[in-house]
Amino acid sequence: MSAPTPSFAHFSQKDYENIYEPAEDTFLLMDALEKDTEFLKERRPLLCVEVGSGSGAIITFLATILGPFTHYIATDVNPIAAKCSLQTAHQNGVRICCVVTDLVECLTPQIHGKVDVLIFNPPYVVTPSEEVGGHSIEASWAGGKDGREVMDRLFPLVSTLLSNSGCFYLVTITENRPDEIMKLLVACGLFGETVLTRKAGRERLSVLRFTKEDDKNCLQ
Repeated sequence: MSAPTPSFAHFSQKDYENIYEPAEDTFLLMDALEKDTEFLKERRPLLCVEVGSGSGAIITFLATILGPFTHYIATDVNPIAAKCSLQTAHQNGVRICCVVTDLVECLTPQIHGKVDVLIFNPPYVVTPSEEVGGHSIEASWAGGKDGREVMDRLFPLVSTLLSNSGCFYLVTITENRPDEIMKLLVACGLFGETVLTRKAGRERLSVLRFTKEDDKNCLQ
């Protein structure tokens, strides 16, 4: 049975002037998480963190899949997005904590080694570097050079944040050079693979998943 897509009926078109409206990348990530439902449940996650939650669609969907015995934290640099994420969770009957911060800045080092599921649908669009670093709607899409300037700042933290059985989901497009991202995170001691890929207009979207060990060892 498919997990229900969260309802966004509480948002108006005016709300989407300030937050990222769920789109093809959002739904691809939902599909990847749904595909991995058993993979995730086997890990019995206690803490899930979404970086850059936007509308709250993904963290709400994850909470619907995994249930109420897991703690969910969403972060966003945009205060309006943080508020909207809380609204989405409430409207869909799940509980999350939302923090206004850059990436996971104000959560560290408290969550080091404790994150069982880490999720990032980053600002991946290739833009001039000067468009990166805002705190409103542009923060949801402006990725700078190669669309990598924001996500590259999180990569060195991933291995430190994840628990021993933790996993990290990342959305990328071809321009982000996902093969290079794989090599970067493998060099940090992670095992990476592509969960789903989909063409959306001119973009080729992929969801990458990283774990501290491969599946044969991580549950022992």
